Amino acid sequence: MVCPRQACHNRSVTIDRTPTATLPDGYEVAVVTSTGPDSPGVSAAFFRVLSSHRVHVLDVEQALFRGRISLAAFVGVEPGRLEVLGRGLRDTLEVHSQHVSVETGADVADRARPRSTHSVVVLGQPVTAEALSVVGRTLADYGANIDRIRGISEHPITGLELSVSVPRSTRGDATAVREALSAASAGLGVDIAMEQAGLNRRAKRLVCFDCDSTLITGEVIEMLAAHAGKEAEVAAVTERAMRGELDFEASLRERVRTLAGLDAAVIDEVAASIELTPGARTTIRALNRMGYRTAVVSGGFTQVLTGLAAELELDYMRANTLEIVDGRLTGRVVGQVVDRAAKAAFLREFAADSGLGMDQTVAVGDGANDIDMISAAGLGIAFNAKPALTEVADTAVTHPFLDEVLYMLGVPRYEVEAAGLSEQEA
Repeated sequence: MVCPRQACHNRSVTIDRTPTATLPDGYEVAVVTSTGPDSPGVSAAFFRVLSSHRVHVLDVEQALFRGRISLAAFVGVEPGRLEVLGRGLRDTLEVHSQHVSVETGADVADRARPRSTHSVVVLGQPVTAEALSVVGRTLADYGANIDRIRGISEHPITGLELSVSVPRSTRGDATAVREALSAASAGLGVDIAMEQAGLNRRAKRLVCFDCDSTLITGEVIEMLAAHAGKEAEVAAVTERAMRGELDFEASLRERVRTLAGLDAAVIDEVAASIELTPGARTTIRALNRMGYRTAVVSGGFTQVLTGLAAELELDYMRANTLEIVDGRLTGRVVGQVVDRAAKAAFLREFAADSGLGMDQTVAVGDGANDIDMISAAGLGIAFNAKPALTEVADTAVTHPFLDEVLYMLGVPRYEVEAAGLSEQEA
């Protein structure tokens, strides 16, 4: 509780945030803890005893884990009543098989509840004890403390969220911690994301996805080329682009030229054969339900993606447009090419249209063409990405499940399932 006090001489107001400031004079403080098997009535009995001793409750935390309950309260007690309070709790809660402890002392009041500065999400198949040991050791090396841990997913991937306090010092610099965790994750088979906790994390409101090999499993240009019998030609151009001999726009135009003369009806066949990345539908449904704006920006083609964007109820969609004349592809694209720079520009456009700052945006992609967009976003996620993108992203996903994005935003699996939004429950 906050206690304002009026200063007589300068008429300013100061705020005493110490919980004990709310207690009557002479009251003693203690931490009272009850642990044991969970059953109905444990919490009620705990507070009933506290009530009978006119206890002031200053702070409480209760946790349930696999049928076990841990209930702790920071309390103020009338002088001389701590011992009788402890006996009352033990006698009353014995029927519930609870273990009760009462801790007091000069330093109890100084142990403030930790105000975590960052969230660290660890995802893996599985998350091993070794991985958590390395994470804990890495954090400790930088003076960071783990305040709380909670499970956020059990399938299809294990996810744990750690609330962490990073000190304000050079050794505890958050960027250095993030880089150290990233380096450690490579040999552990887990994905680790670290983000500033508090309002900054909860303020994210727009998530923008790349399409090919991110939102969907395939590459649209390759699917079209397969229908045209031009897979080899398209693959050769792609290889030249990967060697740096062509930029994205040049490589796109050259690949599209191989499609000249293809019946436009093939576009519908390709659109019908698109497969979403595992977890994509769950992720979009959950984001839409929570009020996020969702978008896809693609180097693919509007004729293929328009139906998908409508089906997923995306707020924004931008892609290239294939020129069609007399029912056949001309081998050209119409208008601006959605290249690396354009993707970042569209993300800014979506944010402005939504009334959001760029720090409230999330971008997810897999290739070098996504570098500008990932760099511009408040949180950039490399999804099974090329090394060039992973180097600039805030965090990387190496498992083939797009719902890892939800976990990185702090949305647990059980909440998604409880809302009936998961693909398995659709």
